Amino acid sequence: MANQYGFVAKQVLFEKDQCVLVTKQGLFAREQSRPHFHAYYQDDVGIFSINPVELVAGSLPKRQRRLVEAWAELHQAELAADWEQLQQGRAPKPIEPLK
Repeated sequence: MANQYGFVAKQVLFEKDQCVLVTKQGLFAREQSRPHFHAYYQDDVGIFSINPVELVAGSLPKRQRRLVEAWAELHQAELAADWEQLQQGRAPKPIEPLK
């Protein structure tokens, strides 16, 4: 579910330490998994590392990218804790959206 700024952030556990990104346009990016989350905005997808918070694959419009980075900086500890939950096969806890 999108927040009032229109983006959705998700964390996903991938097998074999690889993250594969396929957008609606069929674009494809691959990188070794490190703690990260995916942010979705319309047809765009960005993959952001958690520490440091930075775009590592994909793309988002400049405004949405800045909003995602601000949100992630505010919730960096929660994102890291959720990443650990996912690595243990547990569901992540919800994180407050950007207001």
